[in-house]
Amino acid sequence: MKKKLIVLLILFLFGYFAYSYMQSKGEKKNDSILTIYGNVDIREVNLSFRVSGLIQAMKLEEGDSVHKGQIIAYLDKNQYTDQLNEANAQVNVQKAQLNKLHAGTRSEEIAQAKAIVKEREATLLNANSILNRNEKLCKVGAISLQEYENSIKQRDEAAARLASSREALLEALNGPRIEDIQAAEASLTALQSKSAGLKKTISYTALLSPSDGTVLTRIKEPGAYVSAGEPVYTLTINSPKWIQAYVDEKNLGKISPGMTAQITSDSYPNKIYSGYIGFISPTAEFTPKSVETPELRTSLVYRLRIIVKDPENRLRQGIPVTVKLNAGLNVGLNNNAKTTHKNK
Repeated sequence: MKKKLIVLLILFLFGYFAYSYMQSKGEKKNDSILTIYGNVDIREVNLSFRVSGLIQAMKLEEGDSVHKGQIIAYLDKNQYTDQLNEANAQVNVQKAQLNKLHAGTRSEEIAQAKAIVKEREATLLNANSILNRNEKLCKVGAISLQEYENSIKQRDEAAARLASSREALLEALNGPRIEDIQAAEASLTALQSKSAGLKKTISYTALLSPSDGTVLTRIKEPGAYVSAGEPVYTLTINSPKWIQAYVDEKNLGKISPGMTAQITSDSYPNKIYSGYIGFISPTAEFTPKSVETPELRTSLVYRLRIIVKDPENRLRQGIPVTVKLNAGLNVGLNNNAKTTHKNK
């Protein structure tokens, strides 16, 4: 009988110590898990055209899913197309002018300039003969002084026309100046830049989604005139999604950027979302009233941003979630975490 009691006592003690050991081990394991509370924070972006114009089409409704690069709205581009056609015509005219300058003066034009010089030389010679004759006649009183003075004016005009024709001949022989060619080339470059700018403007009449997401608000309708930068859609971004949470000072030393996290929500209690800490605020603040935490409301906390993976797009803006941080695991600051940490 005593032996049975001793055996039972030994078994009891063994079981007690084994239970105590497992309990202490479980407590240590649980100490590495930090539970905090927060809310889903989904980024929103207001989409607008880069140019002004009349909305021709709005292709999406509120709640529609959209993919990155998808065209979601159009402006009427006719006004910009007309401007582009005019600019292209000006480019062609300037190209012709520049080609003319590069080709130089034609032989026919030089021959014509020489003929004009000879004609005006003969005119000046004739004017000088008339002036000499009238000078003699005026001295003997055969003609009036006014007629003599008119012959002087005719001689001077003939001389001026001859000088002008000789300059034109010299310019034709020398060809266009390098400064004129450079000015024409600069004008052509400016017109080509204007044309290229209008082509880019026409491409801006199509509004593209910057990322995958969901249409939250359809602000404008077809037929409305919008200015550049005026919102027409509000879009929620599918990825990345953030959890806005807070940790008190005594637990601050247990966490670091890149630490893994497990997130659950009341809507899908059996669904565990994975994530990691992307940002820890360097300054303390008072706990917002919206934060669900058992700690005192007046205690100072530090804001966290936890990047969460939600490939099925179940999490919605503002949903309260429970976050379990594994203080023993740290995935390291990958590129996404670094970027998020810098951009807060």
